[in-house]
Amino acid sequence: MKLYLPQLFIATAFIGLSPALSGQNDRFAYAITDVQQEGFNWTTLRKLDLTINTYSDVLLQGNNPQTVLYNAADKKQLTPQVDKVYGSLANAAFVNGVAALAYDKANNRLWFTPMLIDQLRYIDLSTMQVYVTGKPLTGIAQKAADQSDIITRMTIGNDGYVYAISNDAKKVYQVSASKKKGITVTDLGQLVDAPANQSVSIYNNCTSYGGDMVADDDGNLIILSARNHVFSVNTQTKVATHLGVVSGLPASFTMNGAAVSADGKNIVITSATDNSGIFQLNIKTMTATALTTTAKPWRTSDLANSNILRSGKKEFGTPDMLAVVNDKTTGNTGVEVFPNPVTEKTFTLQLKDIPAGVYTVKVLDGGGKQVMQRTVNSGGKVHNQQLSLPAITTSGIYLLQVINNDKHTIYSHKLMVQ
Repeated sequence: MKLYLPQLFIATAFIGLSPALSGQNDRFAYAITDVQQEGFNWTTLRKLDLTINTYSDVLLQGNNPQTVLYNAADKKQLTPQVDKVYGSLANAAFVNGVAALAYDKANNRLWFTPMLIDQLRYIDLSTMQVYVTGKPLTGIAQKAADQSDIITRMTIGNDGYVYAISNDAKKVYQVSASKKKGITVTDLGQLVDAPANQSVSIYNNCTSYGGDMVADDDGNLIILSARNHVFSVNTQTKVATHLGVVSGLPASFTMNGAAVSADGKNIVITSATDNSGIFQLNIKTMTATALTTTAKPWRTSDLANSNILRSGKKEFGTPDMLAVVNDKTTGNTGVEVFPNPVTEKTFTLQLKDIPAGVYTVKVLDGGGKQVMQRTVNSGGKVHNQQLSLPAITTSGIYLLQVINNDKHTIYSHKLMVQ
């Protein structure tokens, strides 16, 4: 998000974790506010109830320099540090403020990065303890004067990874966490403008800095800039396509916080500069409408929940999805999957005596949301392909599909994950 206070530009980062069997959507969003309702210091964690659009009391006061921090690798207490610029404030959970937050529901964590200190941190929501990862996120100790390299946008994609993007969109990161490999940060390079964007570039500080982002169920990240522009980013190609400008907002409203609504159909947006209301964005019409609130909202620098936006391109209740419920195999008998149930997030797909060619393998959760997609080349005889699910895929029932080059599903069957 981009905050228009002392001309503070806030950006986002890509971090990767995987969404897993979602169950019921969140009816809340975590929110970063000031301790004062009209303030501009982003150091207080609250919850926003999406059923009545009201903020909770303080969950964590993030500007306390006496906070005990823990090492994410060994879970041991860290020795308090004295930063050259921020002194003992560097020991506070949120240091000088946070504008990038991602809710990892599977691990019950809130990932974040302080705006001006290059650290990836997370809150263990079961204990409210704050953990610091060992390596810097961007490797840039001194942030640029124009705040172009600050991470202000963060979310968990439909593929389960955490994604984080800088204000200038030239720093994109993917973060994953597993018990075996620990926390891994992958530098994905930078975003690329779609040709149709023309003058409204994803790199433009006047239109595209700051804001927040969410993920949809079609493999895209939706960036909402502080200047109220919206971009769709394909996580595979990193191409950013300008979707338009949001209408229906107050003149002073900057989009700084974004979370998917409880029904998965719209995006709830908040502002760091205008707390006259909380709005809901219909991304198909690019129109925002005010939500009914039971109390005056707080100025908010960021929102985060685990809900995935429905793109409208996914079909629910199709025969393939019924296979999840009915435990029926459809399609080619020359396809086998083992072991099933999957016990180590890894399984083998065997293609036997089927036409040679390229096949797409998809794993969907019970709501039709894609968890994994891979491409497999078969020589036409017997081909065994080992496939791995995202590390944070939770236990549950999924649907595995094998699709041929003609876009026909030749196999679908229930996949049990333990």
